Amino acid sequence: MTASRAFWPFVLRWGSVIGVLIIVEILVRYNILNQYVLPRPSEILGSLGRLVTEENVLGYFAITMLEVGVAAIGLIAIGIPFGIFLAYRHDFRHAWRDWIAGLAAAPVVLMYPLFLVVFGRGPMTITMIALVTGLPPVILNAMQGVNGTREVLLNVGRSFNLSSQQQFWKIVLPSALPQIFLGLRLGLIYTMITVVAVEYLITLGGLGQLVGELAERYDLAATYAAVCFVVGVSILFFVFLEWVERWLRLSA
Repeated sequence: MTASRAFWPFVLRWGSVIGVLIIVEILVRYNILNQYVLPRPSEILGSLGRLVTEENVLGYFAITMLEVGVAAIGLIAIGIPFGIFLAYRHDFRHAWRDWIAGLAAAPVVLMYPLFLVVFGRGPMTITMIALVTGLPPVILNAMQGVNGTREVLLNVGRSFNLSSQQQFWKIVLPSALPQIFLGLRLGLIYTMITVVAVEYLITLGGLGQLVGELAERYDLAATYAAVCFVVGVSILFFVFLEWVERWLRLSA
């Protein structure tokens, strides 16, 4: 029964993708869709190999992942502790919560000229924009996770005469971990989107620059292949984060 429940969603998911690709292939072949706007999916898939052998996509990928990784360290080192701090300090939380929520909705990527002036035209600019973009959901979810700890769990800790530090490490943090990881996933997704977008805007290495260069050469098949590569990387990144979350929750 369990295998059947897992099998049919898998078939439906990938069957839908394959079905859409087949339909698009037919529409383009019979000129119902303009091939100068959307190349055939078979051409796009064929260009994936060319990205590796001729366009050095792995080198661009390494640059993007390095920038995302540095921003991710900042999200963990700044966002989670700051969210926990706000959860325990009501005065600071009421003073800053609305501003942080507003920053989460702000198009920070449009401020890239200001970041260029402050940090120069280099990887630091991309990393800092991505960090600022990803921080709000990490901070807000860490704060909500700590504040959402059930009172009955805290009462159990008090009944065992746990200190404040022991209650935090043994009760509050494990209880807040799902919410913290939700914020971290959102923050990292925003971070990766921002990194690729700014790379595309200022053409400074990474997958975003590769997509821009291919588009300028009007190599449509390779451009779409590069976009598909970015989407695939994002999906794998999300799956990896889910795996890390499950591992940490089992270890907690």
